[in-house]
Amino acid sequence: MARSALLNVMVKAATKAGRTLARDFGEVENLQVSRKGPGDFVSAADHRAEEIIQEVLAQARPGYGFLMEESGEIKGKDDQHRWIVDPLDGTTNFLHGIPIFAISIALERQGQIVAGVIYNPVMDELYTAEKGNGAFANDRRMRVAGRRELTDAVIGTGIPHLGRGEHGRFLLEMRHIMGEVSGIRRCGAAAIDLAWVASGRLDGFWEHNLKPWDMAAGLLMIREAGGYASDVNGRDKILETGSVVAGNEQIHRALLDRLKSAAKPA
Repeated sequence: MARSALLNVMVKAATKAGRTLARDFGEVENLQVSRKGPGDFVSAADHRAEEIIQEVLAQARPGYGFLMEESGEIKGKDDQHRWIVDPLDGTTNFLHGIPIFAISIALERQGQIVAGVIYNPVMDELYTAEKGNGAFANDRRMRVAGRRELTDAVIGTGIPHLGRGEHGRFLLEMRHIMGEVSGIRRCGAAAIDLAWVASGRLDGFWEHNLKPWDMAAGLLMIREAGGYASDVNGRDKILETGSVVAGNEQIHRALLDRLKSAAKPA
């Protein structure tokens, strides 16, 4: 596949940071770890990866701004472009030796996501997408799964834990979905979940209380792979609301229906 110069820069940043994460993952027990909040950890590896990504991207496009998980928003001279970066999505997996985590980088142009990269350095899986040019997994074109019925589908989600989310709402949603699907999976890294929907590994996905850096790259991949994504109300306000529902047309619609039923007063 032919990549644009911008996408090549993003891949370079992700793979360079990925090498340090893979090395640190092999020495996870020796990392200096601090508590960032209830059930939410941040490691020295997280900060190192973010610094590498910022350095590579800023060198290539010095005027672009940043929105990053650890450093927050950094305004650029070019107010039309912004990098949205999660240097380590799946920090808890990383710290527990679970090899499901990723770097996620998206480019926002005039409020629209136009390019995305998600990279799992342990599995060496590189997912890329550019608006209008399709989505790829290690240079193989991705398409969302073709299953049309929930009874055949495996659905990903995020399970709220200590200090996160509305546990009661999640249990209601599970009650309306789990009895109608072939399986439910919790990977622990939303960026990977979204990439797996784009690649057809998962048939659908839903989660609440996510941040833009968790979703931006993956949302573009799903749409470029022929899928659908919206917030839980069926609108295109995903980055604003922090909720996402995704899949092919039929699975996306079915999930929205079940979530709507779960939200109705008993």
